[in-house]
Amino acid sequence: MNIYLTKATIADSEEIHKMQVAAFQPLLDKYQDYDISPATETLERVQGRFAYDFIDQYFISLNNQNIGYIRVRRMDEDIFKLVQVFILPEFQNNGYAQVALTQAESLYPQAKKWVLDTIKQESKLCHLYEKMGYRLTGTEKNIKEGMDLVDYEKDSL
Repeated sequence: MNIYLTKATIADSEEIHKMQVAAFQPLLDKYQDYDISPATETLERVQGRFAYDFIDQYFISLNNQNIGYIRVRRMDEDIFKLVQVFILPEFQNNGYAQVALTQAESLYPQAKKWVLDTIKQESKLCHLYEKMGYRLTGTEKNIKEGMDLVDYEKDSL
């Protein structure tokens, strides 16, 4: 499986934005979370994230084709957050996200802890993170009827 991460730059903003909309549109259609869905973010907001030196952005690539994206935020010197992870719908369910997450984590050997949040009702997402060693923290945030975000964490070895 030829999956690898490529660091994204501000010049990639338009591609990231298009991919993000495509990846999150099914969740937007399901949850109608127009205020917070990545599918409704503007191109300017995507571009703006490149101004922060505590955020790293990567394409997930398969055989020279960008099929997904990971955004990592340094919360402090040894805590890192997976802020956004997605695989385009047509490439999902092939194990690519697992490989990409493992690669992303390996880029930050100083990390003592990884954190993330995801939609509680999306059992496939929860299963992915749990399979990767993340555990629920018990923190849950109701977004709207039928949609809750749950926090996960993972201690690095």
